This record gives sequence, C-alpha cells and structure tokens, in this order.
Amino acid sequence: MKEKNLSFIALVCLAVVLWSCNNTPAPSEANTEKDTHPSMELPVFDPDSAMAYVTGQLSFGPRVPNSEASVACAKWLETTLRRFSPDVVVQGFKARAFDGTVLNGRNIVASFNPEAKARILLCAHWDSRPWADHDPDPDNHNKPIDGANDGASGVAVLIELARLFHAQPPAVGVDIVLFDAEDYGPPQSYQGRDSDDAWGLGSQYWSRNPHVVGYKARYGILLDMVGVENPTFLKEGWSLYYAPHIVKKVWSIARQAGFSANFIDDEGGYITDDHYYVNRDANIPTINIIHLQREGSSSGFYPHWHTVHDNLDKVSRTSLAVVGNVLIQVIYSEK
Repeated sequence: MKEKNLSFIALVCLAVVLWSCNNTPAPSEANTEKDTHPSMELPVFDPDSAMAYVTGQLSFGPRVPNSEASVACAKWLETTLRRFSPDVVVQGFKARAFDGTVLNGRNIVASFNPEAKARILLCAHWDSRPWADHDPDPDNHNKPIDGANDGASGVAVLIELARLFHAQPPAVGVDIVLFDAEDYGPPQSYQGRDSDDAWGLGSQYWSRNPHVVGYKARYGILLDMVGVENPTFLKEGWSLYYAPHIVKKVWSIARQAGFSANFIDDEGGYITDDHYYVNRDANIPTINIIHLQREGSSSGFYPHWHTVHDNLDKVSRTSLAVVGNVLIQVIYSEK
C-alpha cells in the first residue's frame, strides 16, 4: 500500500489504552456468540495453526513476483487451500510495473459453498515488498523483505478460516482471494512519474476480471498487517467512503466480543490498498482491517513496515486470534 495517502482526516489526539498480550482475551475466552445465532456453536480459531501458516509462507523467502520463491509459494498456497476446498482457482495474469517490468502474477481464489448466491469476499495480499526502502539503514534499501506482517499475517488468518469453513460450513458462500503484486509500487528513490495505480496490481486485475464472470458479493473484507502486537485498527478512509455500513457492522461485533481496544472507534487515513480497487472497479463494498497508529511510526503504519525487520518474531498469535475471532462472528452471523 502507498504511504503518502496515509493523511489522517482527524487529528484529534486520542489516548488509547492498549491491551497487552497477557490482557487480551484468548480465543476461548472471547465472547464468540454475540450478534450471531444464539443456538450456533461457533468454530474456534487456532492461533498456533495460523502462526504455522505464517511460517509456511516465510519459509520460501521473500515472495517477490517473478522470483522462484514466488512460484514455489504460490504452489504451496494452492495445495494448502485445496485441503479445505475443491474449488480453488489460480488466476494467472501479467501486469506492467511502474518501471516497465512485466510481472507474472498469480491471484489464488478458494471458494466455499460455491452454489450460494449470497457471498462474502475475504482477501489479503500474499506477495512481499521487493525493496526495504523504509529501512533505517540505507544499505538495506535494495533488499527484499520477508513481509511477515505486511502480507503473510492476513493470508495466514484467511487460511485458518478456510480450515474452519471446511469443518463447519457457514450459511453463505465465501470466497477467499489472495492477491499478488500488491507491493510492487515504486521505491522512495524512484525519480519517475508516480501513480497510485502502480500498487495493487493483482487486485486491479481481479476487480476487472473476477474468477467468476459477473461475480458479486454482499461485501468484502481486506486484511493487512493484522499480526502486529497490540494492533490498533482505525476506521480507514476508503472503507468509510465506500462501505460505512460494513465498518459499523464489523466494529460493533468486535466491540461486543471484547476487542474495542483493538478495533478503535476513530477514523484513520485514506490508504491506497487492494480494497480501493475492489470498491472502484468491482463495485463490491469492501473495507480494510489494517493496523494504523499515530505514534511510534513515521509512516503511521506498523513500525517495521517496508524494512528488513518485518519478520516472524514481529507477529503475535494473540493479534491473529483477535482478527480471526471477529471474522468468525461476522461470517457465521450471515444468513
């Protein structure tokens, strides 16, 4: 996603008391039945399983388009999702990057209850940044990053949800879309013409060419940088612009589940991320659950964003469980 679009529209300083890992309710302790069918026993999100999916992605190295690691990880993602659904599509595409490089991208789609007309879209990007251009050490600026939080965390939550959808199908159809080539936007040192549309290349392609002709969904939810310890999910600008009713729904469920310290009732900035293109080009109201912060980071993002330090030890099991449990309640409350 693009940093310069992180211009906060509300500059009111809000003192937020963040829960530590020890104080955040564990998945089994969270109230998982509010706003859902009272008689329904919801599946349990397993944070250790989700962490294993983060580790699995990182084991291939940086997942930069056109690299061997990208090809290998795409195959692993496809194989993993096929364990939970027979309806998996790998959507190959070519996209021209900001510098003219032709990228061989792969969007990976797993569908659940494919016959259902009522559908929910869940998405994240699985590629990682080719350049650590925000690293404090200039010697690292041309190094690719692991992208443990920036990409892999959201993907891991969705794969764990896929496992649960397989074991206990929800009443509605769900499509999990893993976008490629989100983070291949120009580095800070680039002197050419910049464009917002240099980012989110995979989501732009899918939004114009969905895996099913005429695909529609009630709404979509994008996950980005959700594994940060003590995350603060502000209400992102484009989410409020295109899908305020979905923001209200998700944040209300999170609050009732006991996660109001993470899902903050305050507005963040407008972020050029995959959800923007899903809204603009596919006309599916889609929100972005993304960690944003006003202190401790010059970018307003996760402090290790686009640095070589975005690695496995920065991912919190508790944070993955917070997001996973909120999404379980959101999905299983749909009829």
